[in-house]
Amino acid sequence: MAPEASAAVRPADELTFTVSDSGTSHDGSYTLRCHPSGGDHPAPRQACAALDRATSQGENPFEPVSADATCTLVYGGPATARVTGTWHGRDIDARFKRANGCEIARWNSLVPALPRTA
Repeated sequence: MAPEASAAVRPADELTFTVSDSGTSHDGSYTLRCHPSGGDHPAPRQACAALDRATSQGENPFEPVSADATCTLVYGGPATARVTGTWHGRDIDARFKRANGCEIARWNSLVPALPRTA
């Protein structure tokens, strides 16, 4: 009798990143698969590790910055990103920008999944 495969199968972790105005060669769209690492992301293993670190404490790094957050008025440049797909069984549709200190910290927590900006 074959073992029950569905009990051991982890949901696919696959994300599409669309990056604009980062000032790097990583503008454009790329796919990242994790567990195991793959896709056409420029650094899949490191990107998956960054995402794993960002979610290791049960946090969701794809949640937007709270509307009532107090953020420093620091402009981090025009870079934007949209991340769509599935992460840990959840559908993801997140947008990132570098408009203030909170948004910059949110972006930086996912580097190199998101590119380090110029």
